[in-house]
Amino acid sequence: MTAQTVSIDLPLGEPGNRSAGELAAGSVGTATHCPYCGLQCAMNISGNGAADATVTPRQFPTNRGGLCQKGWTAADVLRNPNRLTAPLVRRNGVLTPTTWEDALDVVASGFARARSEYGADAVGIFGGGGLTNEKAYQLGKFARVALGTSNIDYNGRFCMSSAAAAGIKSFGLDRGLPFPLADLGSAECIVILGGNVAETMPPMVGHLMTAARAGGLVVADPRRTATVERAVADGGIHLQLSPGTDLPLALGLAHIAVTEGYADLDYVADRTNGFDDFWRAAAQWWPERTERVTGVPVSALRRTVAMLAGARAAGNGAYVLTARGAEQHSSGTDTVSAVIGLSLILGLCGREGSGYGCITGQGNGQGGREHGQKADQLPGYRKITDPAARAHVAEVWGIDPDDLPGPGKSAYELLESLGQPGGPKMLMVHGANLAVSAPRAGHVVERLESLEMLVVNDFLLSETAQLADVVLPVLQWAEEEGTMTSLEGRILRRRQAVPVPDGPRSELEVLSELAVRLGQPAHRFKTDPREVFDELRAASAGGAADYTGITYERLDDDEALHWPCPEIGHPGTPRIFLDRFATDDGRAKFIAVDYRGPTEPVNAQYPLVCTTGRVLTHYQSGAQTRYVKDLADAAGPMFVEVNTDTAERLGVADGQQVRVTSRRGTMTAAARCVESLRPDTVFLPFHYAGDQRANLLTNPELDPTSRMPEFKACAVRLEALEPPETARSGTRPRSGEVS
Repeated sequence: MTAQTVSIDLPLGEPGNRSAGELAAGSVGTATHCPYCGLQCAMNISGNGAADATVTPRQFPTNRGGLCQKGWTAADVLRNPNRLTAPLVRRNGVLTPTTWEDALDVVASGFARARSEYGADAVGIFGGGGLTNEKAYQLGKFARVALGTSNIDYNGRFCMSSAAAAGIKSFGLDRGLPFPLADLGSAECIVILGGNVAETMPPMVGHLMTAARAGGLVVADPRRTATVERAVADGGIHLQLSPGTDLPLALGLAHIAVTEGYADLDYVADRTNGFDDFWRAAAQWWPERTERVTGVPVSALRRTVAMLAGARAAGNGAYVLTARGAEQHSSGTDTVSAVIGLSLILGLCGREGSGYGCITGQGNGQGGREHGQKADQLPGYRKITDPAARAHVAEVWGIDPDDLPGPGKSAYELLESLGQPGGPKMLMVHGANLAVSAPRAGHVVERLESLEMLVVNDFLLSETAQLADVVLPVLQWAEEEGTMTSLEGRILRRRQAVPVPDGPRSELEVLSELAVRLGQPAHRFKTDPREVFDELRAASAGGAADYTGITYERLDDDEALHWPCPEIGHPGTPRIFLDRFATDDGRAKFIAVDYRGPTEPVNAQYPLVCTTGRVLTHYQSGAQTRYVKDLADAAGPMFVEVNTDTAERLGVADGQQVRVTSRRGTMTAAARCVESLRPDTVFLPFHYAGDQRANLLTNPELDPTSRMPEFKACAVRLEALEPPETARSGTRPRSGEVS
């Protein structure tokens, strides 16, 4: 690959000059779902095309007729003036428009050459948690059948993988929320570890209001976020822990539950195994030690456990939820195992009106991890190492089970191996902006540039697409048909709401065309989403995530179908584990864990802990939202949040440009000084590009089980870049504001 990445002769779509709020509703309306987070808010798209499309919210159990600012402006993405409308091939260092036939020939011939010269694993595939179920399924099949490669993984490895791994260990099954989101609405105590839902998925806050008004909303977060503000406004609790100490926090809460008489011992005896081993570790985390390590006062620890146990005992609803702040660590799986252990001690799991759940972030973060785009997985949430699973899926695909490759490398390990001896020489990316979103992003860009060929499927020229040798323009969310699976395991219909513009093609078509060029029979890779979904149903049959009984017809009749749904006529399973857990003996398992701490402790050279996250009006790498004017204006420029006293000690003023440096890289941002942040911590949003990428700093150290990188804690230093008198103050939007 050439390093010349910015000289581009690019065909663009027609610019749109009106925001969604300024457009009148057209005569056509289509019921679909938001393109962003795992809440999958229901909406209607009206208008005659992208140019005049408008969004209105639709009543649905998750969003209850509401939308956040991202949802309201979702139609603006459809008319982005930088829309890709023709394939691009890099020639003489410049991405140049070409025909589809030429671009596909270039890709297929390159893949064939790499396989011939280096073997099947010389080509890698990187997928995304925003792809429809049909595309995620077909991508896994394409990798393993058309390419024969084991090197496929996806960006969901960076999101929900630790909670998924812990759930499988304890429950035998991973479904983010094993109950409908609406069940939270009647609960009087909800504990959230590492989640700022008031900004990341604002309509979810409505489901927390019973707990909030009862003073029973508890949020563990190093920052005083908008979610924390909602909790403390009515007497809830802010557990302001040091980044990376969620694990000892959970063990300390478990210690209090046992030693102070809150444990449901009958439940533990009847429905669980492994308590004694778990307790040997938790017994070491007496309240005072927990306070010393986490920074959370003993009084807050005791009050949290008392509220959870009191709500459970009174039958008023008690839930414990985790999100990325607790999970994106090299000990993320152990952290979630400790949180599950706390929930089991209190008797919350597998009972209607209480439980543990993971707040899934990406739009299809749940479905995306079920149907085969993970390195170790086959459709239906099957393990690729299971002979029975291999035989079943191979029969559906019409191949010999022995022809299926084995497990491949996890996401970061795959990226680290690019261009290296024994690693892929070529990579095709779908639905991921790795140059911004991957940990140690500067190094990942170097690995991408070392490839013989990088192929990116996208509808905009993302930072990753700018590095590519071939860019294939694909459809946007409102231009395609398919299904998504929400954070509660409910399968939803994504419907085409606007005409497909001339030029872009569906990823199902792209995969089919490439497969045929690579020698596959045309019938093996279908292009109609409904037909692909029917094949997915057959491949998932009998698996943990069984979609057999779910059809487009049932979804179009507005049936609420949560997996597993093993046969036509089955009502689906909105609440799992009520009768038994999905383990061999039907009991939940305590997993014994202990605290290791972040892999990168602070020192004199790097004295602060950096943590990262989202802000209200941006999403993921910002590849879409940074180009929606209303959202970009509301978010403002890149910032680093720092405690006021810490800033003063460093000679940094509010609004001043600063340099933040870790052992891996340096980035720049404007200082945002706040009194409420821990003095040992700084916060960076991860949506910005260029030298403002938070992930230039982040630590790629991996969780030994989930292979999750340690995004949420790395040691940094902060230095001023300009004199304080040039800094601006008081004019920027605050990240905690909620519209």
